[in-house]
Amino acid sequence: MDPKGMAAVVTGGASGLGRATAIKLIEAGAKVALFDRNVELAEKTAKEIGALAVECEVTSEESAVAAFAKARDAHGIARICINCAGLGGSRRIVDKEHKPMVLEHFRRVVEICLIGTFNTLRLAAADMSTLEPVNDEGQRGVVVNTASVAGYEGQIGQSPYASAKGGVIGLTLPAARDLASWGIRVCTIAPGIFYTPLLMGLPQDTLDMLGKQVPFPKRTGHDYEFGSLALEIVRNDYLNGETIRLDGAIRMGPR
Repeated sequence: MDPKGMAAVVTGGASGLGRATAIKLIEAGAKVALFDRNVELAEKTAKEIGALAVECEVTSEESAVAAFAKARDAHGIARICINCAGLGGSRRIVDKEHKPMVLEHFRRVVEICLIGTFNTLRLAAADMSTLEPVNDEGQRGVVVNTASVAGYEGQIGQSPYASAKGGVIGLTLPAARDLASWGIRVCTIAPGIFYTPLLMGLPQDTLDMLGKQVPFPKRTGHDYEFGSLALEIVRNDYLNGETIRLDGAIRMGPR
């Protein structure tokens, strides 16, 4: 599907993988709305790249419904939805003082990474289903979600994150099958170690060490490489129901 002239939504679009993806879509001619709970950063990014900033808490039905309405009023119904909103963090199930993980931490990570993804997927798909197909095959739109290699090989301390991202991976095929009758494709990208705001606070020697764990190329991934794959998924009509690892062939160890 050619994104030129089409409306697109990118959640978590103010920074990191979302920002890079938004840039790729804009370069391809799409009209992009950046959904982010950090509205000040979203407005700054939107001004820099030529997008629309929309405040959105993806875990909230009310907030997400309002965000889609604002984007719809500005650009029309989005045929493209890229879900990049997420939350990391490392905590063990039982710490060194024998205390269990605070349940709210697990709940919050799952709410943002999994429930937030499903929330925007369902709303985007409902809008797309009302559109006329773009071709004689009946295609109406595409949703691209973001998982992680942690969804396959979660490390120590990643129980909440791995559970949530594993859920996004598990959602991909049934969502694609569910929405096939509407001509809506669903794919997921599972990135490995990427240089994003989550890693920017780490010392350079730590970043170098992480990069050396990657078989090839021996470095952390660049955000534009994620954005490039997201754009290709939009363009390639036969990509559907698939989770694509983007990780330089890394397979994560326990630590």
